[in-house]
Amino acid sequence: MDLDEVAGRLYAVPPAEFTAARAAEVRAAKEAGDVRLSRDIAKLRKPTVSAWAVNRLAREHPAELAELLGVGERLRAAWQAQDAGALAELTRSRGEATAKVARLARQGGGLSAAAASEVDQTLDAAVVDAGAADQVRAGRLAKPLSYSGFAPAPATAPSTAPATTPSSGPRSTARGRAGKDAEAEARAAAEARQAREAKEAKEAEEARKAKERAEAEAAHREWAEALESVTRDYDERAEKVARLERKLAKARKRLEEVRQRLEVTRREERHARRRLD
Repeated sequence: MDLDEVAGRLYAVPPAEFTAARAAEVRAAKEAGDVRLSRDIAKLRKPTVSAWAVNRLAREHPAELAELLGVGERLRAAWQAQDAGALAELTRSRGEATAKVARLARQGGGLSAAAASEVDQTLDAAVVDAGAADQVRAGRLAKPLSYSGFAPAPATAPSTAPATTPSSGPRSTARGRAGKDAEAEARAAAEARQAREAKEAKEAEEARKAKERAEAEAAHREWAEALESVTRDYDERAEKVARLERKLAKARKRLEEVRQRLEVTRREERHARRRLD
């Protein structure tokens, strides 16, 4: 067992399970007598949700991720060559491949708007920077990556010929125009990504509000039905009680009439008994 093997296992588990899994690996290394490995394992950082989503791409969708990183390699080569035509075509391919991989990262839900944005930033960094591409390909990110600037790295353009060379003027102009075109394409891609993120955030907020409203309406319907049922039951029982009270009142009246007759009868019986005596 080595650190690469352990890291491969740890960065495959969801962030919520990472700490417990890391502790188990540390214990296993200690029990195996490899104290140095246990210390190295303990230093592995828990991945953010966005980093884990990108790591999952490397494991579950390697072909799609490889396609995107391949576009990045060709884009960097075109930038170094200052090939305006290739840059324009690859920028379009980059947008399509990035959108495809980003959709795969969002499958299954669980990504907030902020985490989804960090996934996009990490994928953009992997396209324009070879080092970032290697990290993404390895699937062991602990945090999202980012890259500033419009030009792919390295952004060193080929040296131009001396000004006295007859062909230096047109070549320099073409290279300058290629650089501007690439920057414009990159700006357009960044603006498109921002617009997509804003749209997705808006749709997520609207979906959240719609879900809350649906839940509130369902709860209201449930309680309204319960209120109707309880009201009907109450009215039926109240009517029954009213009927019983009316019967009880009549019974009391009849009882009182009988009591009065009983008193009269007792009195008359006593008088009759005294006359007999």
